[in-house]
Amino acid sequence: MVLEIAQLQIKPGETAGFEAAFSKAGHIISAMHGYLGHELQRCMENDHHYMLLVRWQTLEDHTVGFRQSVQYQDWRELLHHFYDPFPTVLHYTGVDA
Repeated sequence: MVLEIAQLQIKPGETAGFEAAFSKAGHIISAMHGYLGHELQRCMENDHHYMLLVRWQTLEDHTVGFRQSVQYQDWRELLHHFYDPFPTVLHYTGVDA
């Protein structure tokens, strides 16, 4: 399992619009091959900062399967205009402790 973590900074005054658009975008990502689940968290100290956590079966399910899909264009159209700056996205895998 791969955990994608995206730090999202939303333009001030745009959080309600972003959350409404994300509700629609969630249906897009949840239909993708390799998708295992996601959650969107809003920062308590800074109300226009969010963390998006998405679980994928493999890294390629996200980087190739989703990002190179037709559906990603719909995702981008719904969400990308809310970001300032553009999100940092990193991928993580579990560590046996």
